Amino acid sequence: MGTTNDQAYAETAALFELLSQPARIQILLITREQPACVCHLVAALGLRQASISQHLMILRKAGWVTTRRESRNIYYSLADERLSGLIGQAAEMCGIKDEDLLAITRRPLADCPCPQCHPELPPEYSCKSIPPKK
Repeated sequence: MGTTNDQAYAETAALFELLSQPARIQILLITREQPACVCHLVAALGLRQASISQHLMILRKAGWVTTRRESRNIYYSLADERLSGLIGQAAEMCGIKDEDLLAITRRPLADCPCPQCHPELPPEYSCKSIPPKK
């Protein structure tokens, strides 16, 4: 085998290595459906903000998510739709139904303070806890 083939195998393995974290797959699926801010990803995945930010940094460096700033929020979107197909095929091979895989993408989330889930909240509550009901 030549070095070109070796490099192709290494790059392909690196792609699967980036997908080896369940949280990254979930982030890619969520951002495929609709752009999401960090606070939405925290509410959807139940992970700490620092963990979500680390995964997003890796996905951004790979060019798999893009960002858009809107006021105080940064929204992340899936950059390459082919990833969604790859994830779907892998899930199918594992016997996972599409609706089960996409359950994490449902919106709005009751405990999410992001403007997409709760547009009625004043901007000062964005990415903070939802104010108590009166």
